[in-house]
Amino acid sequence: MPDAQAPPPGRPALLAVFAHPDDEALSAGGVLARHAAAGARTAVVTTTWAPDSHRAAELADAVGILGAGRPRMLGYADHRLPESAPGRPRWCDVPLDTAIAHLVAHIRAFRPGIVVTHDAYGGLTGHPDHRYTHRVTTLAVHAAGLEHLCPGAGPPWQPGALYLATHPHSGVEELGPLLTGTGKAVLSAPDELVTTTVDVRPWLDRKWNAVLAHRSEVRRGRSLPGVLARLPAGTRDRILSTEHYTRIPLHERQEQT
Repeated sequence: MPDAQAPPPGRPALLAVFAHPDDEALSAGGVLARHAAAGARTAVVTTTWAPDSHRAAELADAVGILGAGRPRMLGYADHRLPESAPGRPRWCDVPLDTAIAHLVAHIRAFRPGIVVTHDAYGGLTGHPDHRYTHRVTTLAVHAAGLEHLCPGAGPPWQPGALYLATHPHSGVEELGPLLTGTGKAVLSAPDELVTTTVDVRPWLDRKWNAVLAHRSEVRRGRSLPGVLARLPAGTRDRILSTEHYTRIPLHERQEQT
């Protein structure tokens, strides 16, 4: 993702697809804010938590700070929290074809040039909802461009590229011990698989304020927003000021971000 200080005309729309409220800010908050500041259309699809939950309200505040419009929530239950969407199945239990069709409808309606989601690990901690979101999104970006798949989900639309939010081995020196100290995994990727590194310092205030908008997570001691909130500002800024992605090209059209 090239530097955005002088964005080219017609910067493609960006759709981020993440599992939980707060993933969008932590994983891609800087890129979302950067694209919005450059005049691009941006949006976030969140696969878990009900639209009438407290975390949905926090998500609305966060995406507003990032310039990504209103929340787009699939409304399924978190893997470990059935109360996150009473009466709805867990996201990980949704049949794959059903999950793909839901996301294809969002892709075709929003018509992004770029889609961003979790990497195959499901981020550093490997949460099952993150991994399933990766699988569904990877398949949905291909299905969205094929007219005979999901025919009831709108006219076909093919994004130009898929970016997987990831962490290289060399980029977790400070964050890794913080996560292992709370009993979480640290699943970083080989450096050579990271194709795109973005300096998001110009948008760091927006990114951090979006993280803070997830107030219930900031109050939790073991959550990443809570861990980050207890750090000295300088350490926290170093951790959050760079975002890493693996780019998966899909089509020659609209590949530039």
